[in-house]
Amino acid sequence: MSDMKQELPADRAADDSTTATAQLTLIVDGMTCATCSGRIERVLRRHGGVLNARVSFATKRATIAYDGGATTAAVLCRAIEKVGYRAVPATDSSAQADDHDDVTRRYWARRVVISWPLGLTVMVLGLLFMAQPWARYTSFGLTLPIQFWAGWPFLKNAARRAVRLSASMDTLISIGTLAAFSFSTWELFHHGDIYFDTTALIISFVSLGRYFEAKAKKSASSAIRALLELGAKEAHVLTGGKERSIPVDEVGVGDRIKVYPGEKIPVDGLVVEGWSAVDESMLTGESVPVEKHTGDRLAAATLNTHGVLIFRATAVGKDTALAQVIRLVENAQSSKAGVQSLADRIASVFVPAVLTAAALTFLGWWLLGGGAVTGLFAAVAVLIVACPCSLGLATPMAIMVGTGRGAEMGVLVKSGEVLELAKRISTIAFDKTGTLTKGEMSMVDIVSVDDCDEEEMLLFAGALEAHSEHPIGQAIARRARRHRGALPTVNGFMAIPGQGVVGNINGVEVCVGRRSLMFQRGMVLSRSIEQQIIGVEKRGNTAVLVGWEGQVQGSLGVSDTLKDNATEVVEQLQGMGLDIVVITGDNQRTAQAVTADLGVDRLLAGVLPEDKVFEIRRLEQEGSLVAMVGDGVNDAPALVQADLGIAIGTGTDVAIEASDVTLLSGDLQGVITAIGLSRRTLRVIHQNLGWAFGYNLIALPLAASGLLSPLLAGAAMALSSVSVVTNSLRLRAFGSAAADR
Repeated sequence: MSDMKQELPADRAADDSTTATAQLTLIVDGMTCATCSGRIERVLRRHGGVLNARVSFATKRATIAYDGGATTAAVLCRAIEKVGYRAVPATDSSAQADDHDDVTRRYWARRVVISWPLGLTVMVLGLLFMAQPWARYTSFGLTLPIQFWAGWPFLKNAARRAVRLSASMDTLISIGTLAAFSFSTWELFHHGDIYFDTTALIISFVSLGRYFEAKAKKSASSAIRALLELGAKEAHVLTGGKERSIPVDEVGVGDRIKVYPGEKIPVDGLVVEGWSAVDESMLTGESVPVEKHTGDRLAAATLNTHGVLIFRATAVGKDTALAQVIRLVENAQSSKAGVQSLADRIASVFVPAVLTAAALTFLGWWLLGGGAVTGLFAAVAVLIVACPCSLGLATPMAIMVGTGRGAEMGVLVKSGEVLELAKRISTIAFDKTGTLTKGEMSMVDIVSVDDCDEEEMLLFAGALEAHSEHPIGQAIARRARRHRGALPTVNGFMAIPGQGVVGNINGVEVCVGRRSLMFQRGMVLSRSIEQQIIGVEKRGNTAVLVGWEGQVQGSLGVSDTLKDNATEVVEQLQGMGLDIVVITGDNQRTAQAVTADLGVDRLLAGVLPEDKVFEIRRLEQEGSLVAMVGDGVNDAPALVQADLGIAIGTGTDVAIEASDVTLLSGDLQGVITAIGLSRRTLRVIHQNLGWAFGYNLIALPLAASGLLSPLLAGAAMALSSVSVVTNSLRLRAFGSAAADR
């Protein structure tokens, strides 16, 4: 395995640990900056029984892996509460977080509506009438509700932290505004200069910033919210020949359900009767409805467009494909990318450092002759302008929006680390059958030795392959059934992975498969048949040999075709600077014939399923950072081995465990989307971090030098967080056509 895959960050390593006996997600209230999330993380990780903990300031969620025998959810909630925050287990975390954002937005909206008119009035009084006693006392009266009502959240949170000998962003705001308010109150009664407008407008600006931040976070979580709203509310269940409507939560596995045209599929299931076309765009991103017949799978929340369907429920509630998608996106949005580690380390010491800087600023101005008043307001400006919030939001907000946008486009990304990996990939290895090709095999050739009956050969091969699940085998079985209907009985059937099948028909051992299987079973391959097989392969068809009684009797040619956009996707990936490798079990001639139009950099043919892992490992040992694109079932080991596993699903068949990225449709364009989205998201993260670091590096010295007033500092601090969130929201406009070239 490559070094990249071996040196996983601690978060990921712990998440994958087999010792974790329980997983817990908590909604955490009271966090105001990255300092808070870091403190909670440290508390949880030091707690007995906790294997790993991740806390996201952006999503307000804590994800904890712990030993259920050593601690409990209630104990972990109390541990968080002891350091001044509130935590409750998440029953439907996305809905809870969304409700929390709504409550928070309304909470700050009320304070904005009150503080701004009062604050502007105080500012006008200070500019025009400050010499008048009535104006000075009126300013004091108007500032009181701003400081102690609109500013109460800051004061309350700062007091909670102080009791526990800790500090946060609210500590900086509270100390700064209380210092300005207290000094102005003293001066009011001693006939000196007052600065109530500074206190009033700082709180007004910060409150407005918190409001915009909450509003933007709600927009950022719109993808998850939209998925939650997609589900059907009722299901028409058939029991005893009668139909009755029940809430979807009451549907059980095995229930027979009827769905009419225009209705949503309530749960996952298998069609047992009827025909229709189902719009699966909400799950796969595919705009064209998919035909559904008996035996086909249905996914919850997809839309039945035409006929009436009766299906049997196979998964309900949290086990449906939609629920899996939501959980995956939630986990990704709460994950941390490696690039965030520096920001986290800085945020952990940010508030104490700013408090120290403010104290030194005050002392410096005072001792160097600038005066205590000048020093006080320079120190207030330092306290107010500092913003660990922008550092804490830079990475998680971009990941939150980027992974949400990916889900809307049918691209599921497992974590923020995956986004970083996808950007750095240098080689993409594609499985051929079912990935680059349609996987819809059809039998197109039949050749046999002179004394062999072609019909008998087809029936023998079809009878054996009817027991196989391989697409090639199924194509042969279908052709045989169409030709004869009933197929001969097979005894002692045995499938040999990567080589073929063997069984006994009418007392004769029959082998169907590759040359290697024939040689193993002692079958002789004549020169004439060999030449005919070469011709089949040169036409791009897969030759399946059939033999019995010690001789290869002939071969069946099976054909598959490239997906419509395979060539275009390969060209686009090459244009993005990526090397393309195709891995297939077909022999060299067949593989070259099928992939001739692709213009691939490298073709690895004749690779058995179990050997794909070794081929991926060899590419990694050559120095490549490798992404493997496969169907997510047969290719699962190779997907795990690759630095980045990209599984192409079919709507409900999502290979979440094996892959880092899952494409819910079979459209190869999803590979372009995944890599383009990763590059765009990482670019936004770097922009956010550049702004957050740059803002603090410039603003803090300006404030300390007295060149930035406390009033402007308040406006700048509010703008800092909002700008990071707003920049992240640009990812919502990402589309596959805009993928990086």
